[in-house]
Amino acid sequence: MEGSLIGLIAGGGQFPLKVADSAKKKGVHVVAVAHKGETDTALESKVDEIVWIRLGQLGRLIKALKERGVERTLMAGTINKRRMFDRVVPDLKGLTLMSKLAIFHDDDILRAVASELAREGIEIVSSTLYLPELLAPEGCLTRRKPSKSEAADVEFGWRVAKELGRLDIGQCVVVRRKTVLALEAIEGTDDTILRGGRLAREKAVVVKVSKPDQDLRFDVPSVGVETIKVMAEVRASVLALEAGKTLIFDREKMIDLADREGISIVCR
Repeated sequence: MEGSLIGLIAGGGQFPLKVADSAKKKGVHVVAVAHKGETDTALESKVDEIVWIRLGQLGRLIKALKERGVERTLMAGTINKRRMFDRVVPDLKGLTLMSKLAIFHDDDILRAVASELAREGIEIVSSTLYLPELLAPEGCLTRRKPSKSEAADVEFGWRVAKELGRLDIGQCVVVRRKTVLALEAIEGTDDTILRGGRLAREKAVVVKVSKPDQDLRFDVPSVGVETIKVMAEVRASVLALEAGKTLIFDREKMIDLADREGISIVCR
């Protein structure tokens, strides 16, 4: 891997920054294509080259990568779905791709983009290529384990979350006493937890899983310190994650905060 070249299609959040740092430490030349209004500008100082585009400019994205000799690229970071309704400025290739999609689901869009890149000789590789250690390990990560009733809620919520993922709507559900309180849609995980947690009043169980047949090249579910802060705000009690298919950022800080708040984190 020493001295190789990788493309980085960057969204928002800290993941693209961490990917760039890790790749550079391994001697990899990083060419980033970043999205205006989404990607942290701090990425500019962490990569060798960067091109800024707007959401939907698929033609410009492909051109930027091809002109720099990129044959392998990964996707990292989030795109705020709410902004997709007012910030998408597609170019001709982007419009062509959008016209072929019957439904604008995350996986449909990302797989279509991956297919278009492949036709141009650019392979999409796993977003965790340089950071496999971020994937959630199996087991209970906190001092407190789920109670019997909480474990039953995890089991119930898991089935619901998998069905939600199968429909490509969201990846997170909030339950209590085997009752669904909130399902994630366009608002994202944090708002889903707040909505469901307020209905529960306390001891809500949050389940976040990968979609069935999750493509680890993109759209991997993720959690971090902020997830626990939001759970603590509504006195939620358990966070259940899918081992090997969920990214955990700032793991030690996240677990420390969960222990202080009496929140159980379990990966299965």
